[in-house]
Amino acid sequence: MLSLLLNTWGRSGRSNKPREACPSLTFVYSRNMESRGIILQLTTLGHPQRLAIFRLLMRRTPDALSAGEIAAALSIKPSTLSSYLGALTRARLVAQRRKGTSLLYNVNLEGAQTMIDTLFLDCCRGRPDLCLPLTSSLLDGAAPKSAKKFNVLFICAGNSARSIFAESILRTEAGDRFEVFSAGTRPFSELNPVALSVLRDKGHDVSLLRAKNLIEFQGPEAPVLDFVFTVCDRAANEECPAWTGQPISAHWGMPDPVKADGTEAQKSLAFQQAYGALRNRILAFAALPLESLDRISLQKAVDRIAQIETGADA
Repeated sequence: MLSLLLNTWGRSGRSNKPREACPSLTFVYSRNMESRGIILQLTTLGHPQRLAIFRLLMRRTPDALSAGEIAAALSIKPSTLSSYLGALTRARLVAQRRKGTSLLYNVNLEGAQTMIDTLFLDCCRGRPDLCLPLTSSLLDGAAPKSAKKFNVLFICAGNSARSIFAESILRTEAGDRFEVFSAGTRPFSELNPVALSVLRDKGHDVSLLRAKNLIEFQGPEAPVLDFVFTVCDRAANEECPAWTGQPISAHWGMPDPVKADGTEAQKSLAFQQAYGALRNRILAFAALPLESLDRISLQKAVDRIAQIETGADA
């Protein structure tokens, strides 16, 4: 059938003779163009490294990355990466924009949405057992609203400062609505002492805090997560297994205060700014009407929160 549609489009496309408008031919032409588009997209993603680039950019959404950062994260040669980015751009899976003298790349969400829509609504005929998770509320099939607490996980590489800040802030600000956790992809054995000092000064209870490996949240006994946020670029760059339960995820990356240079006062300021920026984002998150928003609306909301300034003082 697909071959027949392609041949039909090819023959009608080469004809120069005027013809009357025909709704059926217009429909075939439109469907054929959609088919050509998704075939190109799926073929492009069929290459392992092009797929890895797309997945990296999706994990870093809404960030836009330079070619150098992509190459470093995935260990791809610059010349090879240029070819892959060109293919992804032509397939409307990746978009590029210029910032100064640099080109930055991010996921083309509209193009990716078209691909998903075609797969679910056309190829899969809109089956609710496949499509429902995309639009359902987090509370569908859950306990009564008054009893539901949302499980939130904050991830960073070392789980010693930024993710610890996020865990503590959300627990303090909205612990009645959220069960809050943090973990690291490569956690340190101890929490950063400056981060702990900042938390104590802000009145947080640090007795429950410890560095945890992400593995603790991936086994059968792990809590089913509703939200997963990465708060450092290094953690977002790493491949992680898909989460059970399809949690809403977002990248809220910010500079690492542990790597701040300068005087002791300047280093301390870096921790204060990281705390303040995370607090602003978490207050915005806690204010969302989670019980009434569907998954698509929630995803857009947490992506917008990622754009809140990261240089705020506490």
